[in-house]
Amino acid sequence: MASTVDELSIEYEEDGQVLVKQLDKVVLSKGAWSTVIFRYQDWDRRKEAYGPDRYTIRRYQKRNGEYIQKSKFNISSRDQARGLIEALQKWVDAD
Repeated sequence: MASTVDELSIEYEEDGQVLVKQLDKVVLSKGAWSTVIFRYQDWDRRKEAYGPDRYTIRRYQKRNGEYIQKSKFNISSRDQARGLIEALQKWVDAD
């Protein structure tokens, strides 16, 4: 488990193979409740290669000195990411 936001990662390895490869992360908020967005790729066993970039937003709560994941939202494609960006940009620009 991670004790700081900087230690949080979604990289996952099994039997020496990285199945979820973290490419980047941005910490959106820090504190007792932290929000992090990750860019990652999943390992495709059939193709024996990593798939397209994916994105996930995760919320963590710090309890007893350790961060525990409480929720997540997976952005399944670049098109969905673009739609999210466009909607947020429209709302932010409206203010």
